[in-house]
Amino acid sequence: MSRSDSPAVWLLALGQTLIYAGSYYAFPALLPDLEAATGWTKGELAMGPTLAFLIMAVLTPFTGRLVDRGLGGEMLSWMPALAALGVAALALVDTHLGWLIAWAVIGVAQAGCLYETCFAFLTRRLGDAARAAITKVTLVAGFAGTLAFPLGHWLGEMRGGQGALLVFAAIMALVIPLNAVAVRHLRRRERAEQTQAPTPPGVLQAALRKPAFWIIAAAFTAIYLNHGVLITFVLVLFADRGAPEGMAALAAALIGPSQVVGRLMLMGAGARVTTGQATRGAMAAVVLASGILWLAGLAPLLVFGFALIQGAGAGLMSILRPVLIAEVLGRTGFGVISGAAAVAPILASAAAPLVGAGLLAWGGPTFVYAACLALAVIGLGLILWLLSRPEDQFSGM
Repeated sequence: MSRSDSPAVWLLALGQTLIYAGSYYAFPALLPDLEAATGWTKGELAMGPTLAFLIMAVLTPFTGRLVDRGLGGEMLSWMPALAALGVAALALVDTHLGWLIAWAVIGVAQAGCLYETCFAFLTRRLGDAARAAITKVTLVAGFAGTLAFPLGHWLGEMRGGQGALLVFAAIMALVIPLNAVAVRHLRRRERAEQTQAPTPPGVLQAALRKPAFWIIAAAFTAIYLNHGVLITFVLVLFADRGAPEGMAALAAALIGPSQVVGRLMLMGAGARVTTGQATRGAMAAVVLASGILWLAGLAPLLVFGFALIQGAGAGLMSILRPVLIAEVLGRTGFGVISGAAAVAPILASAAAPLVGAGLLAWGGPTFVYAACLALAVIGLGLILWLLSRPEDQFSGM
C-alpha cells in the first residue's frame, strides 16, 4: 500500500466506525430506553438483531461474489444508505412486525457494507498490502462501541430510545460520502496491471473441496462462539467470580480498548510477524484468557487479566481471518470464498446469546467456563493443524 492510499484507507476506517456504531452497537447501547419506549421485552427486541445476523450470513457469499465482479465499491458506497434507512425505520415503527422488517433491511445492508465487504474490496485492490490496510480499518473501527455507548446513553436520556435511533441514522448517512471518496481514490490509484481478471467459474467449488477451507471456517467459528458467549454474559460471569459491581464494570470496559492495543501491536510488528505466527498467538491468547477467567474464582482481580488478554486476542481475529484465507486459499475469487467462510462465524455470533443462556440454565457458570475453554482449545488446535501442513506454510504480507 502506497502512502498516497493511506487517506482513502483511513476514510474507510471512519466509515466502518460510524456504520458499526449505528447498526450494531446502538441497539445494546439503547436497550433499556427501547424497552421503555416500545413496551416490548428484551427477547422481543433482540429478535431483530438476530434476524439481521441470519440474513447477513445468508447473503455474505453473494455479496462476496459481487466484490469479485468489481462491485465492492458500489456496495460500500450505497449500502450504508440502506442501513441508515433501516435504522431510521426502527425509530418510526410501532409494531413488532415492523421492527423485524426494519432489521431485515439492516441485515441486507450489513452484508454489503461491513467488514466482510470492506476487507474483500481492500484485498482485491491492494493485494499484498491488504493486511496493513485491514489493520488500520479495524484499529479505528474498534472504537465504534466507545462512540456508541456514551452517545446512546446521552441521546436516550434526551430523546428516548427510538428518537435516539433517528440521530444514529443521520450519523450513518455520513458514511455515504466518506466511502464514496475512498472508493474513487483506490480505484483511481489502481494500475492497469494490478487489475484482477474476472473470477473463473467453479472457484468456490474448488475451495470447498480443500480441507483448509473447512479448517479455517471451523476454527474461527469456535473462537467467535467463545467470544460471543463470554462478552454477552461478561458481567454475570465476573460477578460469579466474586468481582464487585464496580470492578466488573471497569474490567468489562477494558475489553474494547484491549482489542485496539492488540491491533496496534500487530501494526507495529509489520512484516516481522507472519500471518501464521500472529494467528497462533491470537488463538493462544483466547485459550489463556478463558483459563484465567475460570481461575478468577480464586482471585477476582484476575478478571482484569481476562479482559486484557481476551480483548487483544479476539481483536486480531477480524484482521487475521481474511488475510489467512487469502494466503492459504489464494486471492482468486477471494470475495466469494471469504464470504462463504464467514457464514458459520456469523451464525456463531448470532447464536452466542442463546448458547450462553442455555449453558447457564443447564449447568450454571461452570458450564460456560468449561465450554468456552473447550471452544478456544478447538480453535487453536485446528489452526496449529492447518499451519503444520508443509503445503500451507506461508510468510506474512
